[in-house]
Amino acid sequence: MLWLKISLPIVLIAGAALAAVALFAARTPAVQKPAQPPTLLVDVAVAKREPVTFSVRSQGVVAPRTRTTMVSEVSGTIVEVSPAFVAGGFFAKGDVLVRIDPRNYETAMKRATATVAQAKTKVATENALAGYAYRDWERLRSLEAADRPASDLTLRKPQLAEAVAGLESAEADLEKATEDLSRTVIRAPYDGMVREKRADIGQFVNTGTPVAETFATDYAEIRLPIPQTDLQYLELERLNADGSLQATLRADIGGVIHNWLAEVVRNEGVFDPDTRVLHLVAQVQDPYASEGEPLRIGTFVSAAIEGMDAGDVFVIPRHSLERGRTLWMVSSETRRLAAEPILTIQPRDLEVVRTDEGFAYVAAGLRDGERYTVTPPENSLPGMRVRINSE
Repeated sequence: MLWLKISLPIVLIAGAALAAVALFAARTPAVQKPAQPPTLLVDVAVAKREPVTFSVRSQGVVAPRTRTTMVSEVSGTIVEVSPAFVAGGFFAKGDVLVRIDPRNYETAMKRATATVAQAKTKVATENALAGYAYRDWERLRSLEAADRPASDLTLRKPQLAEAVAGLESAEADLEKATEDLSRTVIRAPYDGMVREKRADIGQFVNTGTPVAETFATDYAEIRLPIPQTDLQYLELERLNADGSLQATLRADIGGVIHNWLAEVVRNEGVFDPDTRVLHLVAQVQDPYASEGEPLRIGTFVSAAIEGMDAGDVFVIPRHSLERGRTLWMVSSETRRLAAEPILTIQPRDLEVVRTDEGFAYVAAGLRDGERYTVTPPENSLPGMRVRINSE
């Protein structure tokens, strides 16, 4: 019985070991699956041709067409000013803005009028005397039966010429006195606005003293600098043919975006020697119109100028391109043993005809309906598998 107690555990251990070895030997080896290549998650867009008219961006400051420093043409004390004669005041052409004390000039005009009357009387007198002198000379010549010519002094021609000259001088003085009197009233030369007031009632002004800075409000102008590289997208020949280009002006006023229509009517004809830009001049009719937001002088605006017709092109977001001309295209491939088509990416160089702040315009290298990545994938290789974000 002792040997049985000793041998039984040994037999059990040996049996368990043999069973374990048999089970390990009979196990089917696991199938090793090949490593799958990484798959990128991408956003895609679809290429589509569309008609495009180029526009050229610029910016500038609104300025008046005409600005004037109004000065007094006579001396005197200002006795009256218009209610519109304040900074920001509007006026119409012909409105009285300032009156200068006219009394001295009224007196001068009365004196000049009297002098003219005296000069006319003298001319009439000399005319009569010249007539008498001529008749006397005719009578004397007939009595003496002589054919001697009469001297100018005998016929009082110098005296008559002096009287006529005196009349002309008196009339000139009257004309000047009349003009000086009219100049005591300073009138608006155009429809406009007072930019700066420099004189007021009670102030004595001399001839040439500035009284105000004004500008016309019939239309405003904006100088728009255009780089040489952008000129090819504008039809400048339309300006040479007395035509115009349409433009849209845009400004942020108090957090609100406002737009105005403008016309580019001319170019300044020379490149700026420092910046190498050509300035176009846009005009806005009636910038202070009561309808809508006024386009105030001094407003900084951005401008989109109508350009040439580009035809049907692909408009691609600029950030979708790599190195400015390469687009990553998404295509599907059918591979053996694959349950469904596999999406891969391939780079493609495009024919880009223009880029602006936001887009690239592609003339060739794409077909309608092709898909491309919205942004260039990082660390990507041609043929890499991708998965579309929305799928």
